[in-house]
Amino acid sequence: MSPALFPMARVGKSCATVNRSTDQATMVDALPPGHEGLRRQISLRYLMAGMTVPIDEIIITSGALEALTLSVQLLTAPGDLIAIEKPTFYAALQAIQRLGLKVVEIPVDPVAGHDLAALQRALEDRPVRACWFMTSFHNPTGVTLDEPKKQALVELLGRHGVPLIEDDVYSELHFAPEPVRPAKFFDRNGLVIHCGSFAKCLAPGYRIGWAASGRFAGELERAKWMTTLSASVPAQRAIADYLQTGGYDRFLHKLRRELAHRQSQMLDAIRRYFPADTVATRADGGYFTWVQLPANIDSIRFFQIALENGISIAPGPIFSADGGYRHQVRLNYGYQWSAQLEKAIATLGALCMDESRCGAMLGGPVQPA
Repeated sequence: MSPALFPMARVGKSCATVNRSTDQATMVDALPPGHEGLRRQISLRYLMAGMTVPIDEIIITSGALEALTLSVQLLTAPGDLIAIEKPTFYAALQAIQRLGLKVVEIPVDPVAGHDLAALQRALEDRPVRACWFMTSFHNPTGVTLDEPKKQALVELLGRHGVPLIEDDVYSELHFAPEPVRPAKFFDRNGLVIHCGSFAKCLAPGYRIGWAASGRFAGELERAKWMTTLSASVPAQRAIADYLQTGGYDRFLHKLRRELAHRQSQMLDAIRRYFPADTVATRADGGYFTWVQLPANIDSIRFFQIALENGISIAPGPIFSADGGYRHQVRLNYGYQWSAQLEKAIATLGALCMDESRCGAMLGGPVQPA
């Protein structure tokens, strides 16, 4: 997403303020679970969404990806089986491969969301140790599970005693007036580890994330002790100061409105420039659209030809452990709409419309990365 969207000057002012006013001896306090003031502000954000999350459950991490991978490490051992989405965020696939885990992929439909029947079969037939799901503004499809389905997901996992690692990094980027409640809202057994971040909605370079860890808080805190110890303390203090004094909700209101506008511009351009049988998702938040290309377009070849034209897209096979989604791509509308961006979408559409190029896009097997 474009760095120009973020209030970096105002966050920098908070950083300068806390650096001037902080006793340097206190910079090593709470390493981990993290700066108490920041954890209190995060707890207040949960309260605004109708959830009570004690600050003792909140562990500050170096971005959400650390929260997610620490959670996976805590709940599994090499060779264990973990349920992931299909398609899923490619960094999840990389982390799982690095940790030596096996996966069972649960289909995610761009409209209906997660296939809970498939998940139930997996839980009944196989020794699933944990689930790693994104239930709101899913990356890459953009789909958000409705509340009854989120509740059903949590209850299903609860019956089997399987923890849910919930990746919710886009939670603040909802386009509707009210926030979207996460699956953790329905957790009554402390089995959901809810992972969030300020990287997507406030300060990407500061790399501050967290895990609301439920019954696993003590273990996750010890895991943090044994790995990176602490996220940047000045960054934690700066974000805490900004949340308390900087007008975060006013900023988010403008950010959400701008992203919704950019989504409309992107989808309108896709309708105008791509073949008529192209289907692009309209998410309720975030900044991605999942595009179903015509059946004769191979997304890997499309990616390669787009790159030759100076355009970067994310081909579908990188979002699946088995290299599926050969006719899908993910497009990012987080950058300001411009003549250059419209030209890029027009070029992509022309590549699809050009029958001779389309024939060249019928590719062979995807080579493993």
